[in-house]
Formats: sequence, structure tokens, C-alpha cells
Amino acid sequence: MTIDGVDELEGLKRAGRAVAEARDQMLASVTAGISTQELDEIGREVLRRHGARSAPQLAYNFPGTTCISVNDELAHGIPSSRRLKDGDLINIDVSAELDGYWADSGASAPVGVVAPRLQQLLDATRRAQAEAMDEARAGRPLSGIGKVVERRAKRHGFFVIKNLCGHGVGRHIHEDPQVSSVYDPRDRTQLWEGLVITIEPFLTTRATRAVDSGDGWTLRTPDGSLGAQFEHTLVITKGAPIIVT
Repeated sequence: MTIDGVDELEGLKRAGRAVAEARDQMLASVTAGISTQELDEIGREVLRRHGARSAPQLAYNFPGTTCISVNDELAHGIPSSRRLKDGDLINIDVSAELDGYWADSGASAPVGVVAPRLQQLLDATRRAQAEAMDEARAGRPLSGIGKVVERRAKRHGFFVIKNLCGHGVGRHIHEDPQVSSVYDPRDRTQLWEGLVITIEPFLTTRATRAVDSGDGWTLRTPDGSLGAQFEHTLVITKGAPIIVT
């Protein structure tokens, strides 16, 4: 989607607020012993209060309201009776539609105290996402986002998942362009003012690709290594982007 006027921006912001509130309330409830289904119910109630609809359910008939992935699960984990344990890593991904506008956000978090290397993974991934957003300005190459992410991952000795990427968003959950977290010198696309995208790098301790877990939804590392992800929906401007989630 490319924003065309204040009304569209405000509509996107309303969807973004619903997503962000659900994400943050779910993260605030993360503790050892809670089930991923209970976390999903928290997100569902927040979206209901806003009048928003779950994007993965609406677009793909996903079996949960939100996607919740644990440890070597990277994305699209199905909420279940699984209970979190101290030392786990959890990823919460919330996306929703409200009045025809779609927004998407995610964040990873520790359950209790995690190993120092895993805390470094969380910190590096968060920084990679923030630096990539700062790089995302009208007139700059889309491929610069991947270059920034790879540079941050390499600095800390982590790896980037190559086959998971950000995307256009706004009028549907997944739109063009794809927003890679690795640098592709062949991609000559330039970012333009008003473009709505997500930036969502996945960093891991070892893996560089995600594979299907066999349930038709969950994507995980092929070697059991752990990953983290942070994601925002944003609008490209000539300066710093407008972050709506």
C-alpha cells in the first residue's frame, strides 16, 4: 500500500494501535507456567475491544488469533496448551485488520532469566530491526535494509534467516514488495514516500534458513538453534519512517 492522504494514514494508525496494544499486553503476561493458548486469548480480547479482526485468521484461516513461537520455532507457531518454562525464548506476532487497514508487529522475549548468549541474541535482533528502520527512507535502496541487518548480525556472531522477510502491508497482510533481511545487490528497487512495509529480521544462533515443522504452519530452524524476531509496520517518508505499531 502507498498512503494517499491523512485519512489513510489515520486508518493505518488505528489498526497499528490495536496490534501494538495486543502485542504489549501479551508480552507483559509472559511468565513461566502460562500457556501459549492463554496468551493468545489475551491478544484476542484486546483486538475484540478495538473492533479488529485477526489477520492470519482472516487471510489464511490460521487456527489461532495470533502466532506464538517458542525456542527453535521461528514463526507461525500455533497457540496451544504448551506451558512456558524459565529459560525459554518466545516470539509473539500480532497482525490485524481494522476498517480495511492491516498492520503487523512482532517481538521476542525471554521467559524468566535466559542464558547470556540468548539475551545477546535478543538485544542484537532488536538493534538490527531499529537500525534497519532508520535506513528505510524514500529514495534509498530497498536492499540497504538487508545490508544493515547482516552487518549487525555479523558484529555479534549471529546469523540471518534468508527465507523469511518483511513485506508490504496496509490493504492486505502480505503485499509487495518483499523486504529481505539479507543484502541482494541485484535488487534495484528504491523506497518511495508513503510506502507501507514491515521490517522483521530473524536472527539465530546458527541457522540461516527456516523449514516447515510438519504441522502446516510452524516454521522452525532445521538444527534446533534458537532465533529471535522483532517487527514493526511503518510508513516510508523522506526522513525517519512513521512507525504505526
